[in-house]
Amino acid sequence: MKIGICVFPGSNCDYDTYYIVKDILQEDAELIDYTVRDLDRFDAVILPGGFSFGDYLRPGALASKTPLAEAIVNFATKGRYVLGICNGFQILTELRLLPGALLPNENDRFICKRVNISVENVSTAFTKELEEKEIIVLPIAHHDGRFYAPEDVLEEIEKNNQVVFRYEGENPNGSLNSIAGVCNKTGNVVGMMPHPERISEDILGGLDGLKIWHSLIA
Repeated sequence: MKIGICVFPGSNCDYDTYYIVKDILQEDAELIDYTVRDLDRFDAVILPGGFSFGDYLRPGALASKTPLAEAIVNFATKGRYVLGICNGFQILTELRLLPGALLPNENDRFICKRVNISVENVSTAFTKELEEKEIIVLPIAHHDGRFYAPEDVLEEIEKNNQVVFRYEGENPNGSLNSIAGVCNKTGNVVGMMPHPERISEDILGGLDGLKIWHSLIA
């Protein structure tokens, strides 16, 4: 499997993700510059966490106007696999590839901690190796991670089983319905606020993130 990791000015988890894919998973990995317009050579692309374009205007807004963003839309509409992590999730909502939006945290502070996550949907390419309602521990690190959608959109998300992850117990940022990750209607595009790349080695204190990556390459 050839996996591309998107790089926008300001991304700060691109090399972490590249390392996990290439060195831990032993898969073919390539960093993709934000000016690239063709993704046909990839089987999956990952939009990593970070602060693309310094989060100016709002997180993900400027990245969504780049040539690479246009290529990601074309790639996703062909049914190819796309995962957005944290800032990547914000970019995917800006592109309308995923429903809803990520607003500033309820306490208006940056939150960096480990949280319990309930796996709600195991039919996506990124969760098929997990058990439904399995509780995994993943780190979060964001200021704008409060999931929001209008009431009618939220009802549709729940009805279509598009909630992939929920915060279990504590809802750290005030997300509606404790949503930590969603997918599109066809399930090939997933966005999540937690960082699986930060907990995929014993030296990092856990391996729960590996379950996300193993699902992709299984």
